[in-house]
Amino acid sequence: MKLHLIDRSTPSDTSFTAKVHEGSNFLKLWHYHPELELVVILKSDGNCFVGDGIEKFEVGDVFLIGKNTPHMWLNHEAYFDEASELIAKSVAIHFKKEFLGDKFFETPEMQHVSELFDRARFGIKFLNLKEELLITVQNMLSLDGFHKTITFLNILNTLSAHKDFKLLASSGYMKSFKVKTNKTLDKVYAYIFKNFNKNLSLEEVAKIANMNATAFSRLFKRVNGKPFSRYVAEIRIGYACKLLLEQKVNISQVCYEVGFNNISNFNRQFKMIMGCNPSEYIKQHVNSYQGR
Repeated sequence: MKLHLIDRSTPSDTSFTAKVHEGSNFLKLWHYHPELELVVILKSDGNCFVGDGIEKFEVGDVFLIGKNTPHMWLNHEAYFDEASELIAKSVAIHFKKEFLGDKFFETPEMQHVSELFDRARFGIKFLNLKEELLITVQNMLSLDGFHKTITFLNILNTLSAHKDFKLLASSGYMKSFKVKTNKTLDKVYAYIFKNFNKNLSLEEVAKIANMNATAFSRLFKRVNGKPFSRYVAEIRIGYACKLLLEQKVNISQVCYEVGFNNISNFNRQFKMIMGCNPSEYIKQHVNSYQGR
């Protein structure tokens, strides 16, 4: 799966684009673009891949993806069934940081919004937003240019002040990611994200990079600051944490769903990465999670 540069440039008569995207599923493409992307999910669910992070999305979720941050919106398999009547729908706003001029967001009054843009390079999922903001985003689509711009600034102002959010990509990944110079690892990351819950071997992934296993292992550890096996384990355990908090499946089912072959190895890796076993993790976090 190749990383694609997508053209999200705006027409000459507007400084940013705000559109509804609707179809049987979202674009299944690992991609990036120089525009930031604000997305509100109106229909459908699935997984959002941002950098090396994986996050579930569902109706009402709001994400902000930064400039040139690799990402992909992947609906669940049911949305790709030819007989399916399911619909995927979202509002997507694409804009450059300089959409109101090179210095506009460098003014003291706009510093908080500029900081929001900086955080967005990791990908942001906003939690517990008021429904009014979701309605405002949808209503903005029918406004004229001036009022649409003012409304969008108000939306950015609200999001910059919102303290309940999570960052999706790791700092290690974003430090290593270079649009022009990291094409080899782009293919590797994309392959890992697509197959993280399968039996991935170092030799198999090294072939994706057209390298022998030893050379690839050295390169991967140098760029990411951790061995390949640890990197994959962290992705699996991160996704396992989301499944555990949802409490839709038991610990054994989570173990196999995220790619581990046996429960003892899953428990060992989970404790190594999270500092506790899966049962303890649920007890520590489920009350606060359900309260959201």
